[in-house]
Amino acid sequence: MGPLRYSINVTLDGCCDHRAIPADEELHRHAAETLSQVDALLLGRVTYELMESAWRPPAGAGPDGLDPFARAIDSARKHVVSSTLEHVDWNAELVRGDLGQAVQHLKRESDRGLLVGGVQLPLALAELGLIDEYEFVVHPRLAGHGPTLFAGLSEHVDVKLVSRLELSSGAVALRYEPSR
Repeated sequence: MGPLRYSINVTLDGCCDHRAIPADEELHRHAAETLSQVDALLLGRVTYELMESAWRPPAGAGPDGLDPFARAIDSARKHVVSSTLEHVDWNAELVRGDLGQAVQHLKRESDRGLLVGGVQLPLALAELGLIDEYEFVVHPRLAGHGPTLFAGLSEHVDVKLVSRLELSSGAVALRYEPSR
């Protein structure tokens, strides 16, 4: 059974709006490496649609011109949790029904694990105690606005730091595991 890993970029003041976070080649390499360590992505509808519009290459485009993250996310298997989408493509399949049971099944079927991003789906997964690792890539910026993480979480989740990676931009990737 593979772990469920959550990874998100966040500013120092807790904003996780992708428009407020500077992305560079090193950040994309780190994200591609993180993605290479799992069997598939688990995404909610909003994140799936955001990623598809930003990273799906145009028809006929070859992988040679794509940066490492674009290649990695384009080829990655994707499981999309949505009650409103009728169909998905881009190496994706819909996840329906009981979220807890569906994610447990996906974890059992996975050897290397799953990677989840976004805001709403990770909140639901944290409530269910299904996230095995949290990675926060903290950027040296104060955004002063935007969505924050885990707003409305019913109980706190204690975590322990398991690794840290400093990027040349000043961002720090902090990985935590729940203290169960």
